[in-house]
Amino acid sequence: MSENRKSLISLNSGLTRRSALKGLGAAAGLMAAPGFVRYGQAQSSEPIKIGFQCHRTGIGAAYGRWYERVTTAAAKRINDAGGINGRPLEIIIEDDGTDPKRGAEVIEKFANQHKVDLVYGTLFSHVVVGSAPAAGELKVPYYVVSEGYHVASGKMNRYCVQPGITDVKAQARSMAPWIADNLGKKVTLVYPDYAFGHDHRDFFTPAIEEQGGEVVAKVPIPPTETSFTRYFPQIPRDTDVIYHVMVGPAVLTFVKEMGEFFGSGGPQLFGFIDSLEAVDIASPGLEFLEGSHFWEGMPRYAQQDQPDYVTAYREAVGIDENGASVNDAKDVSTAAHMFGCWETLNIIKASMEACDYKGPDDRAAVIEATEAMGEMAAGPDHPQGKKLFNGKIHQVFGEQSISQVADGKLKVVHRTSIEDGTYEPEADYTAMSF
Repeated sequence: MSENRKSLISLNSGLTRRSALKGLGAAAGLMAAPGFVRYGQAQSSEPIKIGFQCHRTGIGAAYGRWYERVTTAAAKRINDAGGINGRPLEIIIEDDGTDPKRGAEVIEKFANQHKVDLVYGTLFSHVVVGSAPAAGELKVPYYVVSEGYHVASGKMNRYCVQPGITDVKAQARSMAPWIADNLGKKVTLVYPDYAFGHDHRDFFTPAIEEQGGEVVAKVPIPPTETSFTRYFPQIPRDTDVIYHVMVGPAVLTFVKEMGEFFGSGGPQLFGFIDSLEAVDIASPGLEFLEGSHFWEGMPRYAQQDQPDYVTAYREAVGIDENGASVNDAKDVSTAAHMFGCWETLNIIKASMEACDYKGPDDRAAVIEATEAMGEMAAGPDHPQGKKLFNGKIHQVFGEQSISQVADGKLKVVHRTSIEDGTYEPEADYTAMSF
């Protein structure tokens, strides 16, 4: 089967009048929210088509595989509960190759060939930045599950929304106080030399300075690099903390070489789990990570005190207590990010039901309905935790986890508040035209 084939997840199941009405009732509060306009078209029984822009290949393939898995599970749950406005949900998948140019082409294909109602995806910042203009030109809502500051910056268009996962600016602001209080105040940043890494550089630096700390060195690494030893001598000897975040297929090499270079006597390590997403912490050569700390959007390992709705989410997605596939212990998940797919699809459902979505003429109304959202309660629709959505910048804010490697596993030792990461908006999409 060719790489460019159309992939379709048909998730039609038991749509009853009762379940459909139940779904509509859940959105009733949002329908009365300020700043929201209802549009009217003839009701249809046709499926609602969502185009899923997926990193099936390229440096984001590990994320894409698990984003697809979570998307499938979330769509099944939605359809099992009656779909959206009583209509079944169809997910149509196209591979963007983790490439910005191809990402824009995928947006056009969704709009012109597949005739989707909206587009959803994807993680890597440069792909989102390359794809968003096409979504705006084609007037197709683009719900991204990324972390870059690109959306909140106001540099995208009104059709681009990031409602299911917190951005890097908020994450860095959340981490800085804990790092300064617990690990040290002289920090060296090691990060990939593109937009995502630059966000960490640009936002963590002032955040740690606010805590009386300083960034003593910045070490950018090309995203195509496969060996990292030559970069480590750039780290000053007086460094208290190495703040590291790397992405892509070479992350295991990165952390292994860092361990070989510093041994057990180096600076404290604080990493974003991006540096180990889809990587088994028990892999040979990672023993030096014992006692180090990581940011996690959502914990990889099942926690003893996790709520029942988190357990249900993990079971629906099919991950075991160690965060690997229940079918293959070697297939480690991207748990810290992939929850965003589950939550974003539920937000799309709530927005469509709030505006009584009937077809493409209601696309602007879907965006307006999302913009009108505020607090999101932790629960089955939002298993990562409670959230606060800022409609002006199209960005959500949530709690974050700091985990420590203990006995070869990640254990949550601190949970930040939403307030730790919030910041004043620098844009207002609601003032922009469609």
